[in-house]
Amino acid sequence: MMGWYGGGMGVGAWIMMGLFWVLLIGAIVWLVAQLTTSGRGAGRTPGGYGPWDDGVGRAAAAPRTPSALELLDHRLAAGEIDVATYQQTRAALLDTRGGLP
Repeated sequence: MMGWYGGGMGVGAWIMMGLFWVLLIGAIVWLVAQLTTSGRGAGRTPGGYGPWDDGVGRAAAAPRTPSALELLDHRLAAGEIDVATYQQTRAALLDTRGGLP
């Protein structure tokens, strides 16, 4: 018989070829899954994609530090200082800012 040199592939070769293709397709699926979910890794906040993300894809505003006048107002409201100290400190703060709150 012409063209039948060696009898073709044996059973072991067919199993190895099938195993190769299963592993190759599995690696491609795993790689695509890793690339599409790269924003959701360890160290992220549960509700969003990071400490500056609100979970909807927008960056959340950075926490604002209160101004000196706001802190002074809070101290008066909490009873830490009296009205005279409040007025004196507020006047000093406004004087350093040129009268702007």
